[in-house]
Amino acid sequence: MPTLREQMKMNMELKGFSPKTQSAYIRSVQQYAQFYGKSPMLLGSNEIREYLHFMIKNRNVSRSYINVIYSALKFLYVDTLHQPWDLQAIPRSKKAKKLPIILAPSELTQLFNVISNPKHKAIFMTMYGAGLRASEVVHLQISDIDSQMMQIRVRQAKGKKDRYTLLSNENLRILRLYWQVCKPQKWLFPGATPDQPMSSRSLHGILEKAKAKARITKPVTTHTFRHCFATHLLESGANLYYIQHLLGHSSPKSTNVYLHLTRKHLSQIQSPLDRLAGMNHG
Repeated sequence: MPTLREQMKMNMELKGFSPKTQSAYIRSVQQYAQFYGKSPMLLGSNEIREYLHFMIKNRNVSRSYINVIYSALKFLYVDTLHQPWDLQAIPRSKKAKKLPIILAPSELTQLFNVISNPKHKAIFMTMYGAGLRASEVVHLQISDIDSQMMQIRVRQAKGKKDRYTLLSNENLRILRLYWQVCKPQKWLFPGATPDQPMSSRSLHGILEKAKAKARITKPVTTHTFRHCFATHLLESGANLYYIQHLLGHSSPKSTNVYLHLTRKHLSQIQSPLDRLAGMNHG
Protein backbone atom coordinates (compact mmCIF):
# COMPACT_ATOMS: atom_id res chain seq x y z
CA MET A 1 0.00 0.00 0.00
CA PRO A 2 1.48 3.39 -0.97
CA THR A 3 2.51 5.77 1.80
CA LEU A 4 0.77 9.10 2.32
CA ARG A 5 3.69 10.86 0.63
CA GLU A 6 3.47 8.52 -2.38
CA GLN A 7 -0.32 8.99 -2.64
CA MET A 8 0.06 12.78 -2.55
CA LYS A 9 2.87 12.71 -5.14
CA MET A 10 0.83 10.48 -7.42
CA ASN A 11 -2.17 12.83 -7.20
CA MET A 12 0.02 15.84 -8.03
CA GLU A 13 1.49 14.02 -11.03
CA LEU A 14 -2.00 13.10 -12.24
CA LYS A 15 -3.02 16.77 -12.00
CA GLY A 16 0.06 17.79 -13.96
CA PHE A 17 1.83 19.76 -11.23
CA SER A 18 5.39 20.82 -12.08
CA PRO A 19 8.29 19.05 -10.31
CA LYS A 20 9.07 22.34 -8.54
CA THR A 21 5.52 22.58 -7.12
CA GLN A 22 5.56 18.92 -6.12
CA SER A 23 8.82 19.38 -4.17
CA ALA A 24 7.51 22.51 -2.44
CA TYR A 25 4.25 20.81 -1.40
CA ILE A 26 5.98 17.63 -0.14
CA ARG A 27 8.49 19.73 1.83
CA SER A 28 5.71 21.84 3.38
CA VAL A 29 3.76 18.75 4.50
CA GLN A 30 6.91 17.16 5.95
CA GLN A 31 7.69 20.27 8.01
CA TYR A 32 4.08 20.40 9.22
CA ALA A 33 4.21 16.76 10.34
CA GLN A 34 7.59 17.27 12.03
CA PHE A 35 6.26 20.32 13.88
CA TYR A 36 3.66 18.17 15.67
CA GLY A 37 5.61 14.91 15.59
CA LYS A 38 2.54 13.16 14.23
CA SER A 39 1.12 11.91 10.94
CA PRO A 40 -1.09 14.53 9.22
CA MET A 41 -3.87 11.91 9.32
CA LEU A 42 -4.03 12.47 13.09
CA LEU A 43 -4.25 16.25 12.75
CA GLY A 44 -7.08 18.53 11.66
CA SER A 45 -8.34 22.10 11.24
CA ASN A 46 -7.21 23.32 14.68
CA GLU A 47 -3.65 22.12 14.16
CA ILE A 48 -3.49 23.58 10.65
CA ARG A 49 -4.73 26.95 11.93
CA GLU A 50 -2.25 26.97 14.82
CA TYR A 51 0.65 25.98 12.57
CA LEU A 52 -0.05 28.71 10.00
CA HIS A 53 -0.38 31.29 12.77
CA PHE A 54 2.89 30.12 14.33
CA MET A 55 4.72 30.47 11.01
CA ILE A 56 3.38 34.00 10.51
CA LYS A 57 4.08 35.25 14.06
CA ASN A 58 7.23 33.34 15.04
CA ARG A 59 9.07 32.55 11.81
CA ASN A 60 8.38 35.88 10.12
CA VAL A 61 8.08 34.25 6.69
CA SER A 62 6.62 35.99 3.66
CA ARG A 63 2.93 35.87 2.75
CA SER A 64 3.71 34.01 -0.46
CA TYR A 65 5.58 31.35 1.55
CA ILE A 66 2.56 30.99 3.87
CA ASN A 67 0.30 30.55 0.86
CA VAL A 68 2.49 27.72 -0.45
CA ILE A 69 2.09 25.94 2.90
CA TYR A 70 -1.65 26.63 2.82
CA SER A 71 -2.01 25.23 -0.71
CA ALA A 72 0.11 22.18 0.13
CA LEU A 73 -1.94 21.31 3.22
CA LYS A 74 -5.21 21.93 1.42
CA PHE A 75 -4.13 19.60 -1.39
CA LEU A 76 -3.11 16.96 1.14
CA TYR A 77 -6.40 17.02 3.07
CA VAL A 78 -8.85 17.62 0.22
CA ASP A 79 -7.28 15.78 -2.74
CA THR A 80 -5.38 13.01 -0.96
CA LEU A 81 -7.16 12.36 2.33
CA HIS A 82 -10.60 13.44 0.99
CA GLN A 83 -11.38 15.42 4.11
CA PRO A 84 -13.42 18.66 4.29
CA TRP A 85 -11.59 21.99 4.37
CA ASP A 86 -13.07 24.60 6.70
CA LEU A 87 -12.54 27.95 4.93
CA GLN A 88 -13.77 29.94 7.94
CA ALA A 89 -11.48 28.17 10.41
CA ILE A 90 -8.50 28.25 8.02
CA PRO A 91 -8.53 31.56 6.11
CA ARG A 92 -5.98 32.12 3.35
CA SER A 93 -3.45 34.86 3.98
CA LYS A 94 -3.76 37.86 1.66
CA LYS A 95 -0.77 38.47 -0.57
CA ALA A 96 1.01 41.80 -0.30
CA LYS A 97 0.41 43.70 -3.52
CA LYS A 98 3.69 45.09 -4.84
CA LEU A 99 4.08 46.65 -8.24
CA PRO A 100 7.04 45.33 -10.25
CA ILE A 101 10.01 47.54 -11.11
CA ILE A 102 10.08 48.90 -14.66
CA LEU A 103 12.99 50.31 -16.64
CA ALA A 104 12.50 53.22 -19.03
CA PRO A 105 13.40 52.57 -22.69
CA SER A 106 16.51 54.75 -22.23
CA GLU A 107 17.62 52.61 -19.27
CA LEU A 108 17.12 49.41 -21.27
CA THR A 109 19.21 50.86 -24.10
CA GLN A 110 21.88 51.79 -21.57
CA LEU A 111 21.88 48.25 -20.20
CA PHE A 112 22.00 46.53 -23.59
CA ASN A 113 24.84 48.80 -24.73
CA VAL A 114 27.20 47.69 -21.95
CA ILE A 115 26.74 43.96 -22.72
CA SER A 116 29.52 43.03 -25.14
CA ASN A 117 29.09 39.24 -25.07
CA PRO A 118 26.89 38.42 -28.13
CA LYS A 119 25.22 35.47 -26.38
CA HIS A 120 24.31 37.47 -23.27
CA LYS A 121 23.09 40.41 -25.35
CA ALA A 122 20.89 38.08 -27.43
CA ILE A 123 19.43 36.47 -24.31
CA PHE A 124 18.39 39.69 -22.58
CA MET A 125 17.17 41.37 -25.75
CA THR A 126 15.06 38.28 -26.53
CA MET A 127 13.59 38.33 -23.01
CA TYR A 128 12.56 41.95 -23.49
CA GLY A 129 11.58 41.67 -27.15
CA ALA A 130 9.36 38.62 -26.62
CA GLY A 131 8.33 38.95 -22.95
CA LEU A 132 9.98 35.71 -21.86
CA ARG A 133 10.71 34.31 -18.42
CA ALA A 134 14.31 33.28 -17.66
CA SER A 135 13.35 29.59 -17.73
CA GLU A 136 11.67 30.09 -21.12
CA VAL A 137 14.53 31.85 -22.87
CA VAL A 138 17.16 29.26 -21.87
CA HIS A 139 14.94 26.42 -23.14
CA LEU A 140 14.45 27.90 -26.61
CA GLN A 141 15.58 25.68 -29.46
CA ILE A 142 16.83 26.82 -32.85
CA SER A 143 13.64 25.47 -34.43
CA ASP A 144 11.52 27.72 -32.16
CA ILE A 145 12.64 30.83 -34.05
CA ASP A 146 10.26 31.22 -36.99
CA SER A 147 11.64 33.99 -39.19
CA GLN A 148 8.97 33.37 -41.87
CA MET A 149 6.04 34.04 -39.54
CA MET A 150 8.12 36.37 -37.31
CA GLN A 151 7.19 34.55 -34.13
CA ILE A 152 8.85 32.58 -31.34
CA ARG A 153 7.44 29.29 -30.10
CA VAL A 154 7.58 28.87 -26.31
CA ARG A 155 7.37 25.19 -25.40
CA GLN A 156 5.70 23.85 -22.27
CA ALA A 157 5.88 27.13 -20.36
CA LYS A 158 4.27 27.76 -16.97
CA GLY A 159 1.18 25.57 -16.66
CA LYS A 160 2.65 23.20 -19.28
CA LYS A 161 1.27 25.26 -22.17
CA ASP A 162 2.81 26.06 -25.53
CA ARG A 163 2.38 29.57 -26.91
CA TYR A 164 3.66 31.88 -29.61
CA THR A 165 5.05 35.34 -28.99
CA LEU A 166 6.64 38.16 -30.99
CA LEU A 167 9.84 37.98 -33.00
CA SER A 168 10.75 41.56 -33.84
CA ASN A 169 13.03 42.56 -36.70
CA GLU A 170 15.65 43.86 -34.26
CA ASN A 171 15.43 40.68 -32.19
CA LEU A 172 15.96 38.58 -35.33
CA ARG A 173 18.95 40.74 -36.32
CA ILE A 174 20.59 40.28 -32.90
CA LEU A 175 19.93 36.52 -32.93
CA ARG A 176 21.50 36.19 -36.39
CA LEU A 177 24.60 38.10 -35.29
CA TYR A 178 24.86 35.82 -32.25
CA TRP A 179 24.40 32.68 -34.39
CA GLN A 180 27.18 33.75 -36.78
CA VAL A 181 29.60 33.99 -33.85
CA CYS A 182 28.54 31.02 -31.68
CA LYS A 183 26.71 28.72 -34.13
CA PRO A 184 24.53 26.82 -31.63
CA GLN A 185 23.07 23.52 -32.82
CA LYS A 186 19.92 22.34 -30.98
CA TRP A 187 19.57 24.70 -28.02
CA LEU A 188 19.57 28.37 -28.94
CA PHE A 189 21.51 29.17 -25.76
CA PRO A 190 23.43 26.04 -24.77
CA GLY A 191 25.19 25.60 -21.44
CA ALA A 192 28.68 24.26 -20.74
CA THR A 193 27.96 21.35 -23.07
CA PRO A 194 26.12 21.81 -26.41
CA ASP A 195 23.56 19.09 -25.62
CA GLN A 196 22.22 20.92 -22.54
CA PRO A 197 20.48 24.31 -22.27
CA MET A 198 22.01 27.12 -20.29
CA SER A 199 20.99 27.36 -16.62
CA SER A 200 18.52 30.17 -15.87
CA ARG A 201 20.31 30.77 -12.56
CA SER A 202 23.48 31.81 -14.37
CA LEU A 203 21.59 34.77 -15.87
CA HIS A 204 21.29 36.49 -12.49
CA GLY A 205 25.06 36.94 -12.08
CA ILE A 206 25.44 38.14 -15.68
CA LEU A 207 22.67 40.69 -15.17
CA GLU A 208 24.16 41.99 -11.90
CA LYS A 209 27.48 42.71 -13.63
CA ALA A 210 25.71 44.47 -16.51
CA LYS A 211 23.63 46.56 -14.07
CA ALA A 212 26.74 47.73 -12.24
CA LYS A 213 28.47 48.59 -15.52
CA ALA A 214 25.41 50.52 -16.74
CA ARG A 215 25.12 52.24 -13.32
CA ILE A 216 21.51 51.16 -12.88
CA THR A 217 20.57 51.21 -9.19
CA LYS A 218 16.99 49.94 -9.49
CA PRO A 219 16.43 46.40 -8.10
CA VAL A 220 16.30 44.82 -11.55
CA THR A 221 15.91 41.04 -11.97
CA THR A 222 15.65 38.81 -15.03
CA HIS A 223 11.85 39.05 -14.71
CA THR A 224 12.07 42.85 -15.15
CA PHE A 225 12.48 42.39 -18.92
CA ARG A 226 9.10 40.63 -19.06
CA HIS A 227 7.47 43.41 -17.04
CA CYS A 228 9.01 46.04 -19.33
CA PHE A 229 7.78 44.17 -22.43
CA ALA A 230 4.16 44.23 -21.21
CA THR A 231 4.22 47.80 -19.89
CA HIS A 232 5.86 49.28 -22.97
CA LEU A 233 3.46 47.39 -25.27
CA LEU A 234 0.53 48.80 -23.30
CA GLU A 235 1.96 52.31 -23.52
CA SER A 236 2.30 51.94 -27.29
CA GLY A 237 -1.42 51.19 -27.55
CA ALA A 238 -1.48 47.37 -27.66
CA ASN A 239 -4.67 45.68 -26.47
CA LEU A 240 -4.50 44.18 -22.97
CA TYR A 241 -6.11 40.95 -24.21
CA TYR A 242 -3.38 40.63 -26.85
CA ILE A 243 -0.66 41.20 -24.22
CA GLN A 244 -2.26 38.57 -21.96
CA HIS A 245 -1.88 35.90 -24.64
CA LEU A 246 1.66 36.93 -25.55
CA LEU A 247 2.64 36.53 -21.89
CA GLY A 248 0.76 33.25 -21.55
CA HIS A 249 -1.42 34.43 -18.67
CA SER A 250 -4.47 32.20 -18.17
CA SER A 251 -6.35 34.99 -16.38
CA PRO A 252 -6.60 38.71 -17.26
CA LYS A 253 -6.09 39.46 -13.55
CA SER A 254 -2.38 38.68 -13.91
CA THR A 255 -2.06 41.10 -16.83
CA ASN A 256 -4.13 43.90 -15.28
CA VAL A 257 -1.22 44.81 -12.97
CA TYR A 258 0.43 46.53 -15.96
CA LEU A 259 -2.39 49.06 -16.05
CA HIS A 260 -0.93 50.41 -12.79
CA LEU A 261 2.55 50.70 -14.30
CA THR A 262 1.89 52.59 -17.52
CA ARG A 263 2.38 56.36 -17.48
CA LYS A 264 0.52 56.88 -20.76
CA HIS A 265 -2.84 57.72 -19.20
CA LEU A 266 -1.34 59.46 -16.14
CA SER A 267 0.31 62.06 -18.37
CA GLN A 268 -3.10 62.95 -19.84
CA ILE A 269 -4.76 63.60 -16.48
CA GLN A 270 -4.47 66.95 -14.75
CA SER A 271 -4.06 66.97 -10.99
CA PRO A 272 -6.81 68.91 -9.15
CA LEU A 273 -4.03 70.92 -7.48
CA ASP A 274 -2.86 72.25 -10.87
CA ARG A 275 -6.46 73.07 -11.76
CA LEU A 276 -6.88 74.95 -8.49
CA ALA A 277 -3.62 76.86 -9.04
CA GLY A 278 -4.77 77.82 -12.53
CA MET A 279 -8.00 79.28 -11.13
CA ASN A 280 -6.10 81.30 -8.51
CA HIS A 281 -3.63 82.68 -11.03
CA GLY A 282 -6.28 83.40 -13.64
